[in-house]
Amino acid sequence: MIVTILDILIAGLLLGGLYALIAMGLSLQYGVARVLNIAHGEYIMLGALTTWTLYTVFDINPLLALVVCGPAAFILGYVIHRTLYKRLLAISASPAIFEGNSMLASFGLLFIIRNLALISWGSDTKGYSYLAIPVDLGGALFGANRLVTAGFAVLIGIAFYIFLTKTRLGKAIRAAAQDPSTASLLGVNINLVLAICFGLGAAMAACAGMLISMSYPVQPFIGMEYTVIAIIVVVLGGMGSIPGSFIGGFILGLIGSITTFIEPGLALVSYYVIFVLLLLLKPTGLMGK
Repeated sequence: MIVTILDILIAGLLLGGLYALIAMGLSLQYGVARVLNIAHGEYIMLGALTTWTLYTVFDINPLLALVVCGPAAFILGYVIHRTLYKRLLAISASPAIFEGNSMLASFGLLFIIRNLALISWGSDTKGYSYLAIPVDLGGALFGANRLVTAGFAVLIGIAFYIFLTKTRLGKAIRAAAQDPSTASLLGVNINLVLAICFGLGAAMAACAGMLISMSYPVQPFIGMEYTVIAIIVVVLGGMGSIPGSFIGGFILGLIGSITTFIEPGLALVSYYVIFVLLLLLKPTGLMGK
C-alpha cells in the first residue's frame, strides 16, 4: 500500500514538473503580452520533433538539443510577435478587442505550424530510447529519463523565476505586466518587452517539448492536448501568475497521477472537470488577482 501511494505521488510530481514548465510559458505570454496563445502546444510539438530529428539523424544528445530548440523557438516567437501581434495591438481599439483578435490569430498559427510539421515529419508517431533505465525510489520503479526530465523542468522553471525577480530585464517584464502605461513612461520599451516575453514563452514551450520527447512518443498532433493542459494549469494557478503556474502544474500532475491510477481513461476528463469548477467557483485561481 505504501509503495503504491509513493508510486502515485512520485509519478504525479514527475508529470507536474513538465506541466509547470509548459504553463509558465503560456502564463508569461498571457500575463504580460496579453496573448492567450492557442498555438502554444505547437511550439512544444516543434521542440519535441526537432529533438527527435537531432537525436535519430545527427546523434545529438537530447539534452544538448536544448541549446538548439530554445533559441530557435525564441527567435520564432519574437518575430511572430513583432510582425503579427504588434500590428494587431496597434489597430485594436481596446485591450479586450486585442485579446480576442490575438486569440483568433493564434488559431490560424496553430494550423499553419501543424501543417508545416506534417509536411516535414509526416503523421507517424515517433519515439526513441534514451536513459530508459529503471530507477528504484522506495520500491517504486521509474525510468531515469523521466527523473532527468522532471529535474530539468524544475531547474528551468527556477532559473526563469530568478531571471524575472533579479535581472533588470526581468523587472521590466514585471513592470510591463502590472502597468504597461506607467512602465512606458518610466522608459521601458513596451513593444520590445512584449516581443521578448512572447519569445521566452515559445522557448520554454520548445524546451518542454524537448523533455517530453525523452519520455513519450511524439507526432504533429500532440500540440492541442498540451495547450489545453497549459490553459487549465494557468487558470488553476491564477491568470498571469508565474509562481501560480509553477505550483498549479504540480497540483495538476498529482491529480492526473491519482486519476490515472483509478481509471487511465479519465485523466484528461478530470482536468476538464477541474477547469470548469475553477471557472465557476474561483476564477482567479490560487494566486491570481
